[in-house]
Amino acid sequence: MEFKNYYAILDIHKDAGPEDVERAYRKLARRYHPDVNPDDEVAKMRYNEIDEAHRLLTSPEARLKYDRLFSQWEEHQQAEAKAPFDWSQWVSPPDPDQENSRAEGTGYSDFYRSVFGNLKETPPPAPQEETPSTPQKGQDYHQTVEISLEEAYSGATRILRIGERRIEVKIPKGAKSGTQVRVRGEGADGAAGGAKGDLYLEIVITPHPNFEWVGDDLHLELPVNLYSAILGGEAIVPTLKGKIKLRIPPETQTGRVFRLKGQGMPKLKNPEERGDLYAKVLVTLPENLTELEIELFEELADLRGL
Repeated sequence: MEFKNYYAILDIHKDAGPEDVERAYRKLARRYHPDVNPDDEVAKMRYNEIDEAHRLLTSPEARLKYDRLFSQWEEHQQAEAKAPFDWSQWVSPPDPDQENSRAEGTGYSDFYRSVFGNLKETPPPAPQEETPSTPQKGQDYHQTVEISLEEAYSGATRILRIGERRIEVKIPKGAKSGTQVRVRGEGADGAAGGAKGDLYLEIVITPHPNFEWVGDDLHLELPVNLYSAILGGEAIVPTLKGKIKLRIPPETQTGRVFRLKGQGMPKLKNPEERGDLYAKVLVTLPENLTELEIELFEELADLRGL
């Protein structure tokens, strides 16, 4: 049987109080709720784990038993014992009510049912029939959205499904990893006439094979052939809005960096302004030399005293 670390699941410390447990649960539940992640089985499994951890850690009797088990489990792990952990003193007889709950889809793990199946949870307060007199804003939803570097440069649109609704969301130019896009009124319904919650999209930029994004600037490595590096010439530089020519001065060394002003990323709060593009030269050597070319290089080496 697999041991469940409910504190790690909620990302809290063992000494966390009831308010800390509740706060951590609400934060994670908003992020992984099935309504926010339709058809996402991984998010559904994560939500079930979060729900199970919340159920146990908010039950004083269950948490007391779990903390004793947790301490014994830690001691067993630290001892690096070769024998398997002794579950015999912890396993509870099966509870028909828990089995029925499992069948109805609450998603209790084998660990929870085996160890805590005979613990009766304190039922939550019965909902009041009266409508709350104070308007309350609905719960906010949180969802992660991946976009490419090109989409961050030009702006992007995503069609999202929130419950039964399909909404179109525009992601602004210059949105970086960690940027939150707020969509007003697309969260849960409010109570007593309160406003609906909001939807928050957390942006994640997928890695790009050529560009590195630093601040508002872009960085890339620019291959330059040996002859252009020695004699001078031109190199074609890729940018997010097309290719441009860059003049390479004679005797350009590998590692030299050229700054292309205004060819970087748009600034989030002022997309008309852009950062710069920094191109680092990598001198490439010729391959498959002919005999004549080898002789010429040898003559050059003699002239240089090499």
